[in-house]
Amino acid sequence: MSDKPVSRFPVPTLEALPEDIRSRILEVQEKSGFVPNVFLALAHRPEEFRAFFAYHDALMDKAGGLSKAEREMIVVATSGANACQYCVVAHGAILRVRAKNPLIADQVAINYRKADITPRERAMLDFALKVALAAQEIGDADFEALRAQGFSDDDAWDIGAIAAFFALSNRMANLTNMRPNDEFYLLGRVPRGK
Repeated sequence: MSDKPVSRFPVPTLEALPEDIRSRILEVQEKSGFVPNVFLALAHRPEEFRAFFAYHDALMDKAGGLSKAEREMIVVATSGANACQYCVVAHGAILRVRAKNPLIADQVAINYRKADITPRERAMLDFALKVALAAQEIGDADFEALRAQGFSDDDAWDIGAIAAFFALSNRMANLTNMRPNDEFYLLGRVPRGK
Protein backbone atom coordinates (compact mmCIF):
# COMPACT_ATOMS: atom_id res chain seq x y z
CA MET A 1 0.00 0.00 0.00
CA SER A 2 1.19 3.46 -0.82
CA ASP A 3 2.01 6.05 1.79
CA LYS A 4 1.57 8.91 -0.70
CA PRO A 5 -1.01 11.54 0.22
CA VAL A 6 -4.61 11.16 -1.00
CA SER A 7 -4.81 14.82 -2.02
CA ARG A 8 -2.71 17.96 -2.04
CA PHE A 9 -5.46 19.58 0.06
CA PRO A 10 -6.22 18.68 3.68
CA VAL A 11 -8.07 15.40 4.19
CA PRO A 12 -10.31 15.47 7.26
CA THR A 13 -10.50 12.58 9.67
CA LEU A 14 -13.72 10.60 9.68
CA GLU A 15 -14.43 11.79 13.21
CA ALA A 16 -14.27 15.44 12.09
CA LEU A 17 -16.85 15.02 9.33
CA PRO A 18 -20.56 15.82 9.52
CA GLU A 19 -22.61 12.73 10.39
CA ASP A 20 -24.22 12.34 6.94
CA ILE A 21 -20.84 12.35 5.18
CA ARG A 22 -19.21 10.07 7.73
CA SER A 23 -22.13 7.62 7.39
CA ARG A 24 -21.86 7.64 3.60
CA ILE A 25 -18.12 6.96 3.73
CA LEU A 26 -18.53 4.14 6.25
CA GLU A 27 -21.28 2.60 4.10
CA VAL A 28 -18.96 2.63 1.08
CA GLN A 29 -16.17 1.13 3.17
CA GLU A 30 -18.48 -1.64 4.38
CA LYS A 31 -19.54 -2.47 0.82
CA SER A 32 -16.16 -2.30 -0.90
CA GLY A 33 -13.74 -3.14 1.90
CA PHE A 34 -11.90 0.19 1.61
CA VAL A 35 -12.64 3.91 1.31
CA PRO A 36 -12.10 5.20 -2.24
CA ASN A 37 -9.87 8.25 -2.03
CA VAL A 38 -12.37 10.43 -3.89
CA PHE A 39 -14.58 10.38 -0.80
CA LEU A 40 -11.75 11.46 1.46
CA ALA A 41 -10.42 14.14 -0.89
CA LEU A 42 -13.79 15.75 -1.57
CA ALA A 43 -14.79 15.65 2.11
CA HIS A 44 -12.47 18.66 2.47
CA ARG A 45 -15.51 20.72 1.41
CA PRO A 46 -18.68 19.12 2.87
CA GLU A 47 -21.28 21.16 0.93
CA GLU A 48 -19.52 20.46 -2.37
CA PHE A 49 -19.14 16.79 -1.38
CA ARG A 50 -22.91 16.54 -0.93
CA ALA A 51 -23.66 18.27 -4.23
CA PHE A 52 -21.09 16.22 -6.13
CA PHE A 53 -22.31 12.87 -4.89
CA ALA A 54 -25.98 13.80 -5.25
CA TYR A 55 -25.44 14.49 -8.95
CA HIS A 56 -23.15 11.46 -9.30
CA ASP A 57 -25.84 9.20 -7.85
CA ALA A 58 -28.58 10.78 -9.98
CA LEU A 59 -26.58 9.96 -13.12
CA MET A 60 -24.93 6.67 -12.26
CA ASP A 61 -27.52 4.85 -10.12
CA LYS A 62 -30.72 5.53 -12.05
CA ALA A 63 -32.76 3.18 -14.15
CA GLY A 64 -32.89 3.91 -17.86
CA GLY A 65 -31.72 2.84 -21.27
CA LEU A 66 -28.05 2.61 -20.28
CA SER A 67 -26.70 -0.31 -18.31
CA LYS A 68 -24.44 0.29 -15.31
CA ALA A 69 -21.54 -1.10 -17.36
CA GLU A 70 -22.29 1.32 -20.23
CA ARG A 71 -22.32 4.23 -17.78
CA GLU A 72 -18.92 3.18 -16.46
CA MET A 73 -17.63 2.74 -20.01
CA ILE A 74 -18.47 6.40 -20.69
CA VAL A 75 -16.57 7.44 -17.57
CA VAL A 76 -13.49 5.42 -18.50
CA ALA A 77 -13.36 6.60 -22.12
CA THR A 78 -13.88 10.29 -21.34
CA SER A 79 -11.55 10.16 -18.33
CA GLY A 80 -8.85 8.64 -20.54
CA ALA A 81 -9.30 11.48 -23.02
CA ASN A 82 -9.10 13.97 -20.15
CA ALA A 83 -5.93 12.33 -18.77
CA CYS A 84 -7.49 11.61 -15.38
CA GLN A 85 -5.53 8.83 -13.74
CA TYR A 86 -7.83 8.57 -10.73
CA CYS A 87 -11.04 8.13 -12.73
CA VAL A 88 -9.51 5.77 -15.28
CA VAL A 89 -8.15 3.52 -12.53
CA ALA A 90 -11.16 3.68 -10.19
CA HIS A 91 -13.91 3.51 -12.80
CA GLY A 92 -11.88 1.06 -14.86
CA ALA A 93 -12.12 -1.30 -11.90
CA ILE A 94 -15.87 -0.77 -11.65
CA LEU A 95 -16.24 -1.29 -15.42
CA ARG A 96 -14.32 -4.58 -15.26
CA VAL A 97 -16.58 -5.78 -12.47
CA ARG A 98 -19.86 -4.62 -14.04
CA ALA A 99 -18.97 -5.86 -17.53
CA LYS A 100 -17.48 -9.08 -16.12
CA ASN A 101 -14.59 -8.51 -18.52
CA PRO A 102 -11.01 -8.08 -17.22
CA LEU A 103 -9.79 -6.56 -20.52
CA ILE A 104 -12.41 -3.98 -21.44
CA ALA A 105 -11.38 -1.06 -19.21
CA ASP A 106 -7.81 -0.93 -20.50
CA GLN A 107 -8.99 -1.11 -24.10
CA VAL A 108 -11.60 1.63 -23.63
CA ALA A 109 -9.26 3.92 -21.68
CA ILE A 110 -6.51 3.77 -24.26
CA ASN A 111 -8.49 3.78 -27.52
CA TYR A 112 -12.14 2.76 -27.51
CA ARG A 113 -12.13 2.74 -31.34
CA LYS A 114 -9.94 -0.40 -31.21
CA ALA A 115 -11.65 -1.97 -28.19
CA ASP A 116 -13.71 -5.12 -28.36
CA ILE A 117 -17.05 -3.31 -28.08
CA THR A 118 -20.33 -3.40 -29.97
CA PRO A 119 -21.38 -0.86 -32.64
CA ARG A 120 -23.94 0.44 -30.10
CA GLU A 121 -21.20 1.02 -27.50
CA ARG A 122 -18.98 2.70 -30.09
CA ALA A 123 -21.77 5.10 -31.09
CA MET A 124 -22.35 5.86 -27.41
CA LEU A 125 -18.65 6.58 -26.86
CA ASP A 126 -18.38 8.65 -30.06
CA PHE A 127 -21.13 10.87 -28.66
CA ALA A 128 -19.66 10.96 -25.14
CA LEU A 129 -16.21 11.91 -26.39
CA LYS A 130 -17.65 14.67 -28.54
CA VAL A 131 -19.45 16.05 -25.49
CA ALA A 132 -16.24 15.77 -23.43
CA LEU A 133 -13.90 17.32 -25.98
CA ALA A 134 -15.93 19.33 -28.51
CA ALA A 135 -19.43 19.91 -27.12
CA GLN A 136 -19.81 23.05 -29.19
CA GLU A 137 -19.85 20.85 -32.31
CA ILE A 138 -22.77 18.62 -31.23
CA GLY A 139 -25.50 18.68 -33.85
CA ASP A 140 -28.52 16.78 -35.12
CA ALA A 141 -26.36 14.22 -36.93
CA ASP A 142 -24.85 13.16 -33.60
CA PHE A 143 -28.30 12.44 -32.18
CA GLU A 144 -29.28 10.57 -35.35
CA ALA A 145 -26.22 8.32 -35.00
CA LEU A 146 -27.36 7.43 -31.50
CA ARG A 147 -30.96 6.82 -32.58
CA ALA A 148 -29.68 4.49 -35.32
CA GLN A 149 -28.23 2.32 -32.54
CA GLY A 150 -31.47 2.31 -30.54
CA PHE A 151 -30.72 5.10 -28.09
CA SER A 152 -33.53 7.47 -27.08
CA ASP A 153 -33.21 11.19 -26.54
CA ASP A 154 -33.27 10.49 -22.79
CA ASP A 155 -30.33 8.13 -23.31
CA ALA A 156 -28.51 10.87 -25.25
CA TRP A 157 -29.06 13.23 -22.30
CA ASP A 158 -27.66 10.61 -19.92
CA ILE A 159 -24.62 9.95 -22.13
CA GLY A 160 -23.92 13.67 -22.41
CA ALA A 161 -24.56 14.39 -18.73
CA ILE A 162 -22.22 11.60 -17.63
CA ALA A 163 -19.49 12.87 -19.96
CA ALA A 164 -19.98 16.45 -18.73
CA PHE A 165 -20.13 15.52 -15.04
CA PHE A 166 -16.98 13.45 -15.26
CA ALA A 167 -15.20 16.29 -17.06
CA LEU A 168 -15.72 18.16 -13.77
CA SER A 169 -14.64 15.12 -11.78
CA ASN A 170 -11.54 14.65 -13.94
CA ARG A 171 -10.50 18.24 -13.44
CA MET A 172 -11.06 18.09 -9.68
CA ALA A 173 -9.07 14.86 -9.43
CA ASN A 174 -6.19 16.45 -11.33
CA LEU A 175 -6.44 19.70 -9.33
CA THR A 176 -6.26 17.84 -6.04
CA ASN A 177 -3.64 15.36 -7.27
CA MET A 178 -6.01 12.62 -6.11
CA ARG A 179 -4.32 9.27 -6.15
CA PRO A 180 -6.14 6.04 -6.94
CA ASN A 181 -6.39 3.49 -4.15
CA ASP A 182 -4.07 0.54 -4.66
CA GLU A 183 -7.09 -1.77 -4.25
CA PHE A 184 -8.56 -0.60 -7.57
CA TYR A 185 -5.75 -2.02 -9.69
CA LEU A 186 -6.67 -5.67 -9.23
CA LEU A 187 -10.46 -5.36 -8.97
CA GLY A 188 -12.15 -7.24 -11.78
CA ARG A 189 -8.85 -8.63 -13.06
CA VAL A 190 -8.50 -11.69 -10.85
CA PRO A 191 -11.21 -13.75 -9.19
CA ARG A 192 -11.97 -12.71 -5.60
CA GLY A 193 -10.09 -14.58 -2.95
CA LYS A 194 -6.97 -15.13 -5.04
